[in-house]
Amino acid sequence: MDVIFLFEQLLNGIGYGLMLFLLAAGLTLVFGIMDTLNLAHGSLYMVGAYLAARVHEASSSFLLAIVVAVAATKILALLVELLVMRRLYRRDHLSQVLATIGLIMMADDAVRAIWGPSPIMAPTPAWLSGPVMLFGALPYPSYRLMLIVAGLLVVLGLYLLVNHTRLGMIVRAGASNRRMAELMGVRVDRVFSFVFILGAGLAALAGALMGPISSVQIGMGDAILIPALVVIVIGGIGSVRGAFVAALLVGLIDTAGRAFLPPLLHLMLPPDLAADLASGLASIAMYILMATVLALKPSGLFPARG
Repeated sequence: MDVIFLFEQLLNGIGYGLMLFLLAAGLTLVFGIMDTLNLAHGSLYMVGAYLAARVHEASSSFLLAIVVAVAATKILALLVELLVMRRLYRRDHLSQVLATIGLIMMADDAVRAIWGPSPIMAPTPAWLSGPVMLFGALPYPSYRLMLIVAGLLVVLGLYLLVNHTRLGMIVRAGASNRRMAELMGVRVDRVFSFVFILGAGLAALAGALMGPISSVQIGMGDAILIPALVVIVIGGIGSVRGAFVAALLVGLIDTAGRAFLPPLLHLMLPPDLAADLASGLASIAMYILMATVLALKPSGLFPARG
């Protein structure tokens, strides 16, 4: 276990954390502003991944695939928001959970009908297929490095939007105190529509970017939704800054657990037991982090609501 391996896993953790942030940012604002729990957010991630993979395969253009995936997913999200979500704003959380679980099932069946039940591997663009040398000694996959750069650019853009524009001020006001924002004349329903579509675009972007390094398959959004919800709870509901910090923490801890625990436990335990124990500990590491944070700060690291 040398310095190069440590640095490589650090970059992997940052990249995974940034993709989690893309998924969690819109979701935490939706929950923070409208108090609406949308479990179907992961399905938008899945749709973005499938669209990008198929468009890239047909056109051989990675950038076109991303643009089409994000745009089409935003249109789909607009329809979902108009036809379904607006009927759930004033309903209780149980109704929201049941309705969005129904949306998940519909999305999975629609994907199965359109693209088939078998997983697919999204192609990696040729210009990002090789490694790059970092610091002259670390060969690192250029595609994973692009994920980090793209994630940081989106974080910067979202920071400027939320903190340095009038629209961002309205979004923060709705997340901090929705009732007061409504009394001050803010059309919170329009704000929610914007945030919902923005979140859908970010989820589709994350799916499109993650496709070439993970299997694109039915239900993939459900698997990544759990870490995204953990990120929201750790960071504080409605807080973009909290989602960013929590996503990096979860990404680093999850990656470190899967990379470092197996060799460490192999030094102390029989191989079979070490492998099983390492897998279990790595899987629950983010939940241990969440429990620790909630024990110290029940509202999360940076709660939006004062």
